Amino acid sequence: NVEEAEQAVEAGLTPVLHDREGLARLAAAAAAGARTVSVHVEVDTGMHRMGVPEEGAVEFLAEVAGTPGLELDGVFTHFARADEPDLTPSLEQAARFRRLLAAARERGVAPPVVHADNSAALLAGKPLAEALPEATAVRPGLMLYGVSPAPHLAGDLEPVMTLRASVLAIRDVPAGAGVGYGGTWQAPSGGSRVATLSLGYADGVPWTAGNRGRVWLAGAARPVVGRISMDSLAVEIGDANVALGDEAILFGAVPGAANGGSVRVESAAEAAGTLHYELLVRVGTRVPRVVRDGPVSSASV
Repeated sequence: NVEEAEQAVEAGLTPVLHDREGLARLAAAAAAGARTVSVHVEVDTGMHRMGVPEEGAVEFLAEVAGTPGLELDGVFTHFARADEPDLTPSLEQAARFRRLLAAARERGVAPPVVHADNSAALLAGKPLAEALPEATAVRPGLMLYGVSPAPHLAGDLEPVMTLRASVLAIRDVPAGAGVGYGGTWQAPSGGSRVATLSLGYADGVPWTAGNRGRVWLAGAARPVVGRISMDSLAVEIGDANVALGDEAILFGAVPGAANGGSVRVESAAEAAGTLHYELLVRVGTRVPRVVRDGPVSSASV
């Protein structure tokens, strides 16, 4: 909108243009602020999410380059299927993008920054790198968390994010007694012990992890039992030595584990029936963030 365009100009940002409406708003904001604004243009070569349609993209690039107050600094596209073993669709996207770049150069339009590679494309290695030699930049996303987009794209990555919770309560649960809303889990014969942890679905723990997920507590993976509540979840601990205030790991580095082990966020996501991408970004604002320097893990458990 107009306000966002004005804010981008005022902050000295490099906006991305997708359509002529955005171009008009940004040009007006640049003129009003008497500034020259660097911009990038996204071209849709197959993602069909955002970006200027491939047909007409060269004309749009030329229009942006010729607009007073704007400087066409970059052009990019986005791979839709680079995380698949078969790179054919991505190679086709790269070929279409290259043809578009060549056509733009014939019009005298050659932005200095060209980019297409996301994390999956980077981890795919030479095939996609060689498919777009014009590229001058990349856009890593998921791999900045030290996590791979797909099992076959493991790479040399170290997880950098850990989600922890503390033990709020410990109780003995008699045989057959239910835990949590609806009593969807009952203690086995002989009863059991359950620890309540200080995270729930309001903090980003998927509700679907109830009776399916596992957390690391007291030196072992402990099953999540019962439904996930808004502010808490329960795990079965049996006769483990657990005390109030002990730390549980929902995913990430495990302090003291051999070889710097970790609870894989991929495993936590699979148990909850969701994507590891989602677990990494859905952690709520109530959860304190602590930033630490240096590597935290080199193996997974």
